[in-house]
Amino acid sequence: MMLCWPLLLHAEPGSRVEPPFLFLVLLPIVVVVVLADLAEGGMDARVLAVLGVLSAVNAVLRGLGAGTAGMELIFFLLVLGGRVFGAAFGFALGCTSMFASALLTAGVGPWLPFQMICAAWVGMGAGFLPRRVTGRWEIALLVVYACVASYAYGMLMNLSFWPFSLGVAVPGHEGSLAYVAGAPVLENAHRFLVYTLLTSTGGWDTGRAITTAIAIVVLGPAILTTLRRAARRAVVTAP
Repeated sequence: MMLCWPLLLHAEPGSRVEPPFLFLVLLPIVVVVVLADLAEGGMDARVLAVLGVLSAVNAVLRGLGAGTAGMELIFFLLVLGGRVFGAAFGFALGCTSMFASALLTAGVGPWLPFQMICAAWVGMGAGFLPRRVTGRWEIALLVVYACVASYAYGMLMNLSFWPFSLGVAVPGHEGSLAYVAGAPVLENAHRFLVYTLLTSTGGWDTGRAITTAIAIVVLGPAILTTLRRAARRAVVTAP
């Protein structure tokens, strides 16, 4: 709902619409979720330490890439961390990585909550991938997932600011890619998809997918081995 609410909104022409900031305020509850999981035995102190280390590494890596031409260096660690430690760990890692990097690079703004939740979904999705796949097939699976997740992340982030970036179009105005308040869902969805294809898919999203895929192929086997060695010494239990 943080992302899709404009598509479902019915507003009168000329009326002022504010985004539901309540959703943004509720996002810090993820910290409570992590602490609750720790208290229930879902994560021990070693797993929490790994979470802190990976979040710090991601914060530094994101500063190095800075998203230039889509060169995001943090997504491959989100995928690998979620793959080894599970969906809950991946979700928490996505949130904490984006938050830490924003503090480090002075990137705190209204876009941060959307970045946190979307990155959290990237890490969470990696935890749901089939466990029986191993070896080279596992790396291939992670590469495919990383590419899909990279494009999905870009699309969701576009959806978070698209209704405000081009202004609100006049209903019935043909050829505009701007959001039309009160227009049918499919009509606005079509405008949004065309906007995404023209603005980010060919550049930012493709760059993110390529960077993440190369990092997984080159560094994935060694990092997976290291994380799994740490996981054997830690406790991660499913509810």
